Amino acid sequence: MAQQQGVESLAFEHIYRINGVSVETTRISCVSLKSAMSRRRNNGILFFLVMLFASDWSAAQISYSITEEADKGTVVGNLAKDLNVNVRDLQSRNLNIVSGRSKKYFEANFKTGELYVNERIDREEICLKIIKCALNIEAILSDPVAHKRIEVVINDVNDNAPTFVEKYFSVNISESSPAGERFLLPLAVDADSGSDSVKTYKLSVNEYFSLDVQSGGEHSASAELVLLKALDREKQGVINLKLTALDGGRPPQSGSVQIIINVLDANDNTPSFSRTLYKARVTENAPVGFQIIQLNATDLDEGENAKKVYSFVKRANFNPSDIFFINEETGDISVKSELDYEAQSSYEIHVQVTDKGASPLRSNCKLLIEVVDVNDNTPEIIVTSLMNPVKEDAEIGSVVALVTVTDKDGGKNGATRCKLVGSTPFKLNVNYKSYYSLVVEGPLDREAHASYNLTIIANDDGVPSLSSTTVINVQISDVNDNAPHFLESVINIYVKENSPVGANIFKISAVDPDMNENARITYSLEGDSKNIPVTSFININSDTGDITSLQSFNYEELKTFQFKVQATDSGVPPLSSNVTVNVCILDENDNNPTILAPYSEHWLC
Repeated sequence: MAQQQGVESLAFEHIYRINGVSVETTRISCVSLKSAMSRRRNNGILFFLVMLFASDWSAAQISYSITEEADKGTVVGNLAKDLNVNVRDLQSRNLNIVSGRSKKYFEANFKTGELYVNERIDREEICLKIIKCALNIEAILSDPVAHKRIEVVINDVNDNAPTFVEKYFSVNISESSPAGERFLLPLAVDADSGSDSVKTYKLSVNEYFSLDVQSGGEHSASAELVLLKALDREKQGVINLKLTALDGGRPPQSGSVQIIINVLDANDNTPSFSRTLYKARVTENAPVGFQIIQLNATDLDEGENAKKVYSFVKRANFNPSDIFFINEETGDISVKSELDYEAQSSYEIHVQVTDKGASPLRSNCKLLIEVVDVNDNTPEIIVTSLMNPVKEDAEIGSVVALVTVTDKDGGKNGATRCKLVGSTPFKLNVNYKSYYSLVVEGPLDREAHASYNLTIIANDDGVPSLSSTTVINVQISDVNDNAPHFLESVINIYVKENSPVGANIFKISAVDPDMNENARITYSLEGDSKNIPVTSFININSDTGDITSLQSFNYEELKTFQFKVQATDSGVPPLSSNVTVNVCILDENDNNPTILAPYSEHWLC
């Protein structure tokens, strides 16, 4: 019952959409937390709640979405609301939006708590050929320290028209080609993605050809020319057509290329492959010259008309012969240049075979080559400093830097682990997957350690595992946590009587292990001697500690006096300490002998 009174309720809230922007997060609110803190029995519950809040901040992530090319200032979402932070606290808690990119695409408005677009966003520049485009940023708050990972999905707009690499495209077709024969047409490219990419093709009206468009699903559509009826070279030797590519935008955009059909005479058998689709696999570290596959085509003709020549088909911006070599006589395909799984994990290649007839005929097939990953990339460690130097009185949990580990390999070869080496008052906290925070774990003391070289090691899960190391230098800045102190608790000074006025009788010195202003010491006098202000006897230089006499001393009148010197540093707030100084006047033979009543004065001197 006591626990129920101490913490009245816990509420969990799931938010899926705010102001038309998608958001996924979890909030935890606690009522009557102040009341619970006043009850000693509820300390365990409070600790649980604090840990629950901290866990929610670091583990969950917020997701927004926005279209590319949005105007600067466009609101992405309400950070204050989604972070469950009062807008008035954003500036005092030093809200910081951090990303691993050179451009700062988003910023936060401290007055409204909204996240807004700060730079022009071009989806094709950021995520070319990537279906889901997302920018990852982190929101960092201090006092207390908290951080949240934010994912902003960039939605495509139809701002690019389809284009053809070729200005025109020629196809040689024998007049003996049967109806139904198919001819591969050039592929249009569109920098947009999804529904805004190339979706269909149109062919200009003609009596000989139709168009067969194959949907590409997630990829762009492609098209083949289909012969409707036999050609007659003597009637029409050249046929000009126009191929138009249209994307899926609303309204759609288009691009065109001229198709030139050259009608050829002679050879009436076309070489054909044993299959229309071939598949092969090759590791990315395969040496140059390694044979991947052999293609085979047959031709029922004889003599020159049956001799075959294999070749790659260049489509759009990709030329297979830059990466692979094909033996034009045997159909063997081998590695020509170094493969890199991280740059491209698969290749779709079109291969054609042509006979050597007077009017050559050709056919084509598709070859899919899968590049198999090997663990050939070491993890990369990226450090973003947030607080350097670190004050020696920094709170436990203060974030010093953000650490991101990336690995270009795929699968287990790209999975990474990161750790901090050695015993230091710092530790690495996992924020999200390969995102870490370097935080203060223990007390700091600049006087003991003015700086730390922190070694971070990242390993991947490949076999064998690869690793990389980076060293972060963290400087510790001074705070005024040491008072000046004297090397002796009591100082005895001996001064001859009749010494001249203004003579330097002693130099007081204190030390302070702090630095700069915190270690700059000033000196002052304190105390009276026999109800007479000590300042009437001596003076002290506040900067150097030099003590000078203000009068000539007479042993017969004043044998000893005592005062205190206070040393004060210039820190904020200042710290000070005292030392007791005993001054003994030494007798000179400057008086005739006299007889006095018995008397004895015993003191320090």
